[in-house]
Amino acid sequence: MTLDGSPTSPAPAPAGVGRRQFLTLATAGVAASTLTVTVGSLTPAAALTAPGGAAHAAAAGGPTPRKRELRAMWISSVVNIDWPSASGLSADQQKAELLHWLDVARDFRLNAVFVQVRPTADAFWPSPYEPWSQYLTGVQGQDPGYDPLGFVVEECHRRNLEIHAWYNPYRVSMQADPAQLVPEHPARQHPEWVWAYGGKLYFDPGLPEAQEHIKNAILHSVEHYDIDGVHFDDYFYPYAVAGQTIPDAATFASHGAGFDRVEDWRRHNVDTFVQSISQRIKQAKPWVKFGISPFGIWRNASTDPRGSETGGSQSYDMQFADTRKWVLEGWLDYINPQIYWQFGLAVADYAKLVPWWADVAAQSGTHLYIGEALYKVTSGVFTDPAELSNHLTFCGEQEHPVHGNVYFSAKHVPADPQGSMTRVRDDHYRYSALVPAMPHLPGTKVRTPVLAWAGWRDDGVRVHWTDAGGRRFAATSFAIYRADGWVKHVDTEDPANLVATQRAEGRVLQDFLDPTAVRGRRYTYAVTALDRVWNESAPSTVRWSV
Repeated sequence: MTLDGSPTSPAPAPAGVGRRQFLTLATAGVAASTLTVTVGSLTPAAALTAPGGAAHAAAAGGPTPRKRELRAMWISSVVNIDWPSASGLSADQQKAELLHWLDVARDFRLNAVFVQVRPTADAFWPSPYEPWSQYLTGVQGQDPGYDPLGFVVEECHRRNLEIHAWYNPYRVSMQADPAQLVPEHPARQHPEWVWAYGGKLYFDPGLPEAQEHIKNAILHSVEHYDIDGVHFDDYFYPYAVAGQTIPDAATFASHGAGFDRVEDWRRHNVDTFVQSISQRIKQAKPWVKFGISPFGIWRNASTDPRGSETGGSQSYDMQFADTRKWVLEGWLDYINPQIYWQFGLAVADYAKLVPWWADVAAQSGTHLYIGEALYKVTSGVFTDPAELSNHLTFCGEQEHPVHGNVYFSAKHVPADPQGSMTRVRDDHYRYSALVPAMPHLPGTKVRTPVLAWAGWRDDGVRVHWTDAGGRRFAATSFAIYRADGWVKHVDTEDPANLVATQRAEGRVLQDFLDPTAVRGRRYTYAVTALDRVWNESAPSTVRWSV
């Protein structure tokens, strides 16, 4: 299943064939399938309290836990894949569903969500540029009665989840008839910006006016909402449809001066768009991360010696997306390739692609997250329930860092096919984790908190501290650490000691309830302050539970 809701994906192309939403490459003869889930029936797996520390886990032969790694899932809105689960739900029903997904993220110890808020040149917020999304009410342009993006941001931050707003840049509609769009839609107002291909409508990437509209639509949400990241998927120029030609010959004739080949001009158009939106995001809010989740293969080595030892379709040639260039030029804060294949698959081996991407990302310091096809366990393509857990083990063994993993899609996380996501949590996510800090982003000089008291209450240990940063250096959130017994020092680098992170409450005095504390046992606590991009202060002096 692709992120646009298509039920199948193309088979890999033969070898040598020609700084990110989701196409999958199915094993020959096995197509991805759609899973229908009733949100109200899902029960998130119970949170676990793991004994021992990271050293204990390593000694036992298990994967070494990491204190910092991105753990995320995509929450897809197009054709109501994840949220809302159906168009036309009431505002209260939509809110309840969103809270369910955030509870799922919490229960599987994820620390970020990528939520699709502009699936088809429409909006999940009151945008002056594009109409309300039909996937909210069932009617394009109809006010859903609340601000979905505002609600998403507020509730994610309440749980201290990083929120990446996810946009599809060029896609206008999942159908090809402009007359089905509301009259005020920009594609109706400017029909010259749009063409049909493969049964869908797209903005023409070769038109500067269309590019400017897309950037303005996206930047409006960046400027007006406290999002943590801007996220694109893999849809740039559309995936090839047999027997059809992209209808941009007239645009190439009028705008392609200096290019002999239309393919090079198309790549230039996408490059220009990616570089420009990156610059404008940073001009608006320098701390907002920009990342793309491309198709997992840039080019095959048989086509280009700089490519990977693979034989599948190539994003450079298929979507005209030079993803490697974007990383090396430093236009992205993170790259999140969709490596949706298993170990040993000849045309696209996970074991070949991860090191290739890690090497590319390391050359510019771009963070690397790996897109994981959890849905392929559901569909039966991944036959080993440990496939995804083994992926994470492999990622942790790389010479160049892999900074985290992202799962498609939300509904498959609590469905937990073959127990695969529980295995990921038990093997790798036994403890909470901080989002990796990006040194190139502007930070805040948060101050070490003053831990005042830790004492038992009926429902656990209550910890109190003050934010020493004042208004100027106020923390965005805090990390709470705990060691067994009454000790003089809590090792804040040991992920086993990280109990939780908590959003700052907008006042000097802060408090946290540790409900996992066991009555009758002694504990020592320490607290650190975190800024909005996850830079961490020194730990507070310790306090013993009393």
